[in-house]
Amino acid sequence: MPSDFISRKSFVKGVGLGAAALTAGFPAFIPKIGEAADVIKVGQIEELTGVYAAVAQNEKRGAALAVEWWNQKGGVMGRKVEVVLEDNQNNPGVSVEKARKLVNQDKVVALMGTLNSAAALATSNAANSMGKFFIDSGGHTDLITGKNCHWNTFQTCHTTWQLTHATGFSIAKLFGKKWYLITPDYAFGHSLAEGYADVAKRVGGTIVANDLTPLGTSDFSPYLTKVAAAKPDCLLVLVAGEDWVNLMKQAGSYGIVKQFPIAGPYAELEAVWAVPPEVRVGYWGTEWYYKGETVLGKNNATAERFVSEYKKLYNEPPTPRSCFGYTAMDRLLWSIEETKSTDAAKMARALAGTHFSGLWEGGGEYRKVDHAMQWPVWFGKLNPHGTPGDPHDVFHILDRQEAKGTALSEDDAAKVCDLKWPS
Repeated sequence: MPSDFISRKSFVKGVGLGAAALTAGFPAFIPKIGEAADVIKVGQIEELTGVYAAVAQNEKRGAALAVEWWNQKGGVMGRKVEVVLEDNQNNPGVSVEKARKLVNQDKVVALMGTLNSAAALATSNAANSMGKFFIDSGGHTDLITGKNCHWNTFQTCHTTWQLTHATGFSIAKLFGKKWYLITPDYAFGHSLAEGYADVAKRVGGTIVANDLTPLGTSDFSPYLTKVAAAKPDCLLVLVAGEDWVNLMKQAGSYGIVKQFPIAGPYAELEAVWAVPPEVRVGYWGTEWYYKGETVLGKNNATAERFVSEYKKLYNEPPTPRSCFGYTAMDRLLWSIEETKSTDAAKMARALAGTHFSGLWEGGGEYRKVDHAMQWPVWFGKLNPHGTPGDPHDVFHILDRQEAKGTALSEDDAAKVCDLKWPS
């Protein structure tokens, strides 16, 4: 549905949500007389086809739930919210075309979305040229809030710097300091490799190899056959989505999963659920988890409601991507409601530096210096078969790493990011 509106009516029809669930806790959105067409349109761009399609689906679901909740409360500025959804086909150029189409033809007031870091960068540049507010929900590269930062762009998921520094020291302590990297050959992968190289330098470690693989690789055998000869202390898998699925399956076939420890910046639930239990191995970061006080905290009613309603809608728990989509859309709509304006500069100034509770213990904020969201990264071990009564519970949380100490410091961020606000 690349260009369909996700209206309340179509959303309910598509997921089969009953009327009782819709009205629980909040009144349904009721437009004022004569204002049926008076809506606020938000443009969402996702990688709905290609290697990241499964994770993009969950970002879309999370964002849709945020829109539903706002509309149940009466909308934003008393107006119903609708989403115009576009597929960028995992292509930065297409993402720019879709961004321009959403702004110029569909008249959206703001943009959100993207997973592919190159697409996120391209969309951020396009939004800046059009003077539109943009929240990157899923593109991780440091460049988005680093050298390529813009006053109108906010980054929801963790930077690659934080992911590598929140996991790399633990990996070195657990397994040793001689690492073999298999890396996606684009902005995201390059940033991850740079982050782990920095960690290795700090701990006196060595990157014995860094194999760059094209996005969408189906055969990883040319890379996996070299791992045994290199004899690393740990194989670091930096690919994601379907590439992670293919690599882990083939690592199982080659016996790599039994010969060497495997770890990485994060293991996405969509990918873990897609592989057989025998290759659900290793130690990984995770950017959010749907279960347990370690992540959600105690008495977090919003998080509990999010997990509960999401499970009812989709018959599976939300993933970190679901959290990204919800958070990005919720904060975008909050910034409009808070300022009573769709002016991008007003929205951006309101959101920057404002703490919010979030779907995890302690909450977070998009910091003022670079608009990178500050929140924890969790580290743990995969559970091959899940836990009793919950086969989806494939992650055992071992540790929580706060943003302070793992994210780039504000002083260092200020050296690389110049937001250049409009006068």
